[in-house]
Amino acid sequence: MFSWHAFILVLIMGVVTAGIRFAPFIVFKKKTPLWVIYLGQVFPYAIMAILFVYSIKDIQFVSYQGLAVLLASISVILLHKWKHSTILSILGGTVIYMILIQTILA
Repeated sequence: MFSWHAFILVLIMGVVTAGIRFAPFIVFKKKTPLWVIYLGQVFPYAIMAILFVYSIKDIQFVSYQGLAVLLASISVILLHKWKHSTILSILGGTVIYMILIQTILA
């Protein structure tokens, strides 16, 4: 009985997953609406802003940790403006933050 229960659950999850993945192709058969294109352009920036605010919400900027976060955030912004490379910005900011936390501001 348990093996059938697990099989049915996996089957339902597979159907739901496939349905979610095929839904955009079924709903937008011809041309993609302009509002979907607009959301595709705007959402990445909005999500990054939300993640940034969420990640710094508990940091107290009167300590050295706050200074490290501030300097690393500024470095991410400058790296991204300079090279326009997301991976370089993320890795550069992470490296700068870790250097600040473990050596200079320790």
